Amino acid sequence: MTSFPQGFIWGAATSSYQIEGAAHVDGRGASIWDTFCATPGKVARGENGDVANDHYHRYPEDIATMKELGLQGYRFSFAWPRMFANGDGAREERGFAFYDRLIDSILEAGIEPLATLYHWDLPQALQDKGGWENRDTIKHFADYSAAVVERFGDRVKKFTPINEPWVVAWLGNGIGIHAPGKIDRKAAWAVAHHTVVAHAASTNAMRSVRSDILTGPVLNQTRSVPDDINDPIQANAADLLDAISNRFWMDAFMYGKYPQVVMDKFGDELSPWIKDGDMQAATVKNDFIGINYYFDNRVGPSLGGKPEWHSISGLFDLDIDETPRGPLTDMGWPLTPEGLESLLVRWYKEHGDKCPDLYITENGAAYDEGPSADGAVHDPRRTDYLATHLKAVSNAIAQGSPVKGYYQWSLMDNFEWALGYEKRFGIVHVDFDTQKRIIKDSGLWYRDQIKNNGASI
Repeated sequence: MTSFPQGFIWGAATSSYQIEGAAHVDGRGASIWDTFCATPGKVARGENGDVANDHYHRYPEDIATMKELGLQGYRFSFAWPRMFANGDGAREERGFAFYDRLIDSILEAGIEPLATLYHWDLPQALQDKGGWENRDTIKHFADYSAAVVERFGDRVKKFTPINEPWVVAWLGNGIGIHAPGKIDRKAAWAVAHHTVVAHAASTNAMRSVRSDILTGPVLNQTRSVPDDINDPIQANAADLLDAISNRFWMDAFMYGKYPQVVMDKFGDELSPWIKDGDMQAATVKNDFIGINYYFDNRVGPSLGGKPEWHSISGLFDLDIDETPRGPLTDMGWPLTPEGLESLLVRWYKEHGDKCPDLYITENGAAYDEGPSADGAVHDPRRTDYLATHLKAVSNAIAQGSPVKGYYQWSLMDNFEWALGYEKRFGIVHVDFDTQKRIIKDSGLWYRDQIKNNGASI
């Protein structure tokens, strides 16, 4: 028997660069993803977000679909370069006006917005000055945060500053498979620390404008699970990967410090970036923590295949392999719902009454089913993925974890970063040639769970 509390928010999520399109419309400035996509060899098939889902023009249709699904919450992101083309103080009012229209339409549909300020589309003009390695970007981000809340805080009451800072640091600046495409471990440590400082600066800036908003980080989290817990190489690697993936940001926000294993091994690379007052500022009160969860990482000996495309183990000279076993999604990710339950219970047990409310701000699976002869999209694997992971959330709630909502990733098929348009996460199918939308079977199933608050999962 599943258990979800009254008031539990059932939602779905998207991000600006992945769906908006209109990349060169109404004064929008270039982002690092525009530049990355234009760099040969960086994105599959040379694809880009210039058009994507054309959500900039089709948002009324998309919000009507959200309403048809019965969504109670919608997590979206603002495009920083749409409102501040160069990331500085020069405003583009047409960008602000778009988000006025979008937010008003979301609210008119009876849906609660959860807004992310930064989902990876940094203004290219700021990257030209060093991007997140440059501490000046933190000040620009705080100014942008205040401007967003000043304009939209009367209608949007939940904000998250930075989506998945681990990805910003390590995939963007450590191994370079995301924009800006840098391969530099020292740079990645700088960016990782600056996202911590930027989160605090953004939070304080937003609260200086309005005291009635709720804010919190959104962190992608995973367990690193050894094949053999008694093998010291695997155990040490799992501990370090957990420190880098999970505890780096959790410890900073909860305790104002970084994991000791990180400082012991990489303090000479990280410490120069830490300025007086940074770690005290990091403990700014968070009203909630958003968790993006997809899969657990395997830690073990090589299985003979090539390393996972997103693996960062090589950066730390770890003699382990993360190639997963078992059935995989189209992303090559394993099915490990038990990891989601474990993480949710872990933070509740570790922090007790001090644990902020938790939201699953992303969770979903990529499968490539398209329309059948009957015109419908039958995607039973995605339905099964959602059912098993929602059951994991219910189990965690039953153990006391304060989980208050679930935002499925993603509302629609969209631009999947360096992998282009081939990987489909949506519960709504999108034909990128015609822009036709079809609610998949998984979306219809999810609609039914929303209706009965998950009682039948």
